[in-house]
Formats: sequence, structure tokens, C-alpha cells
Amino acid sequence: MESKAIPQESSLADGINAPLPGRCGFYVEKKRRFCKMIVAAGNMFCGEHASAENGSKKRRIPCPLDPKHTVFEDSLEKHLKKCNSREKPKPVYYLQDVNAGPALEDRLEYETPLVDRSKTELDMHLDKLRTAVKGLSCKLCHSVLFHPALNDALNDPKNGDAASKHLKQQSSILGNMEALHLLGPNRCFVEFGAGKGKLSHWIHEAMKTHDDYHFLLVERSSTRFKVDGKHQNVGAQFERLQVDIQHLDLSKVPLLRGKEFPVIGVGKHLCGAATDLALRCLLERSGKKDVAEESDQPPSKRPRASAEEEQTSPGRTSPLVGGLAIALCCHHRCDWRHYVGKEFFQEKGLGAAQFDAFQRMSSWATCGQRRANGEPLSHAMTNRQEEEEHEPIAEAEPDDMVGSAGDREHIGRLCKLLIDQGRVHYLEQRGYKTTLQYYTSTDVTLENVLLTAIPATPQ
Repeated sequence: MESKAIPQESSLADGINAPLPGRCGFYVEKKRRFCKMIVAAGNMFCGEHASAENGSKKRRIPCPLDPKHTVFEDSLEKHLKKCNSREKPKPVYYLQDVNAGPALEDRLEYETPLVDRSKTELDMHLDKLRTAVKGLSCKLCHSVLFHPALNDALNDPKNGDAASKHLKQQSSILGNMEALHLLGPNRCFVEFGAGKGKLSHWIHEAMKTHDDYHFLLVERSSTRFKVDGKHQNVGAQFERLQVDIQHLDLSKVPLLRGKEFPVIGVGKHLCGAATDLALRCLLERSGKKDVAEESDQPPSKRPRASAEEEQTSPGRTSPLVGGLAIALCCHHRCDWRHYVGKEFFQEKGLGAAQFDAFQRMSSWATCGQRRANGEPLSHAMTNRQEEEEHEPIAEAEPDDMVGSAGDREHIGRLCKLLIDQGRVHYLEQRGYKTTLQYYTSTDVTLENVLLTAIPATPQ
């Protein structure tokens, strides 16, 4: 049994020991806290957990469109017409696979878990890894900075351990952006993998003395408790784009059409291939053809372009990119098709087979940090909220074939470095001065590398 209903009897209504005032009294075991949904007057439970009410005869079932939420069985037909997970008309900036990279002719035949590979094959990949990293700087600089916009939040005694860690990361990201002069007026910040939009929130707090700046928050999922809703009545314009980065054509976003200000790409823990998709979205000319030319829908169902779009569509190009700051993570979720560093790999004599092995080995940099007895180190990610922020690691470790846990951790970090250097090469080839650096300590997060880039010459 994953969850249970607990009466609201405790005087300590903090959401953990007892429900918050006016919130649902259903205790969610997986999250180790009470549900935060608001309840109707006189009720103890929200609609999602109403079936926990004593004597309730209504049955809730998983929604067939998205089993993450439930619905009353007798209301299913009505719910399906308004469910947020229903298929919706594609927005004008949706272009199928525009940032995906060239389609692969065949799926990789060597997509085999490391634990099922022979020692000879693993040794061959490790030899190629050591050869490829020769000449690369394996020690990144530390740039753990602070931004005064987060001073009060960082010193709030109500912060838990998880909240404090997130604030330290956000503060350092903003500090590094300030050092690169990325925080300023007359620009649009595009937050990829925005989630609740907290990074954009703090950028806005740091920019209150400036005018004429905008935010685009890109997130493929429908997110609850979004903080950008708090900024709808302020001078800055916030717009949320619910679309996968893989299908986002920035040149067609209405907010950016006809504007000459640059965009600044940002992201906090942009998992795996999402980083490569974001780089393609920012830097590759995605507005080559009109929607009608690219769409696989019949003409009657294609979105109709507005008068403004028709006027600006001829010869349009992607917006000017003024810089980026992306906290990297989950290299084991990278994908060869989406990866922007193919040219770099090929120059090193590497290809898709090696990339597949290296992205799998990259997980050893974090999951390999264990003591000899199998217990996690003190700075390993044990906080439930921290773990949920990242994609799960499914790669088993071939313990008997690749040295100690320390050896595997070192190999994992080399794999991460090599994959990231391919991204650096991609950015440098496009005229950007690019840096990889540690932006926070490993006791805050093991995924502590920040990718930054600014134009090498003034734009």
C-alpha cells in the first residue's frame, strides 16, 4: 500500500506531520508528506483522493490518457474531453523532429547493457577512451559564485536540506551569468526543461532594476505549482511553451517574431539528450520552411498562419543567441542521433558504437560512488526530491571486470568530459567562447558542471 489517509489531528500542520491548512488530508507514502491539493470547504480530501473518505461509494480509476492521475469512473467520458493529457492542436512553433538531428538509417545493433558485454570488448572501449581524452584538460576550474538576489532565500531558517541545495545551485548559476554579462535588458531568456520555472523566477528577481526583458519557459509536461504565474502582472513577459524541445522551432514563437533582441538559453539539470536538443534549437537554423511544407497533417488540419507570420516568414532565421548557461546532468540519457558532437567524435576516430558505450559508462561517475561494503558515500544523492529531479539510472555495473568503485567513478567522469567536449567543439565551431566549470560542490549535487557560452566576437 503506497499511501493512506490520516486525520488532521496534529497541531504541527507542516505538510509532513500533518496536512497544511486547507489542504488534502491524504498522506502520500512515496513522497513522505501529505497531498498539497486544496480541498473544498467542509471536505478533508481533494478530488484526487476523495475515494479515501469513509463511506465513499465512487470508484476512481487511472486515466487512460495518463495513468499518473485518476478520475471517477462514472465521470470518465467527461474527463477525457478536458484532460490536460489529451491530444491538442499543434502550436505554430511545433515542427516535428526539427531539432532531432539526422535520422539514423538503422537502430544500433550494439545497444547492449555493459553487464552483458565481454571483458575484451570493454577493454577495447576503455583503450579508445584513454586515447581520446589525451590532450584534453581533465581538471575543470571551480566557479562557485553567489548572487545577492537569493540572499534572503538562502538565509531563510525554514529551508530544508533539499531547498537549500537548489538555492545554492540557482545562486551560482546566476552569479556565473552575471560574470558573463548575460543578465541585462533587451533580451529574452529561454529556460529549457523549466519545470516549475524557478530558475526564471530568480533571474527575474535579479533583473528588477532593468526594463524590456522576457521569458520563455519550455517544458513538455504539464506542471503544477508553477512560479511563473506569480509574475503575470509585472513588467516582464512570461510565456510557457508546453512542447518537447525536439519539436520546438524558436523562429516561429510569436514572442520572438520581428524582435531584434538576443535570446539567452538557460537550464538547470537539463538531462542527457535534452541539452543537445536545446543547443540545436538555439543555434541551428530551424525556420527554413513554412509549417505547410513540413507538416505531415492534411492541409485542412494544418495551423493557419496569422497575417503577422505571413509577413515575416520569407527568409526568416532563428533568433540571435547572446549566450547560454546550462547545468548538465544524466549523460547516460544522451542519444547519438541528437548528439551535437558527432564531428568531434569522428575526429577522434570514434563513432556511434563508442558513444553508446561511453554514455552508459558515464553513469559510473555518480552511481559508482559507494564504499566497499556497498553503502553510499555521505555526499551521494539520498534526498528523495533530488533523485526525482533526474532520470533514473538503469545501467548495472560489471563489478568483476572494471576495477574498483573508484576506478569506475574516474572512468565515468572521463566519459562525461569527452561527451561535454563534443558540445564545446560544436559551440566553438559556431563562434562561441565556451567553458565547462564546476559551479557548485559535490555535497550539493554530484552533477555539478555548468556549460557556458558567449559570442567570441561582439554581436
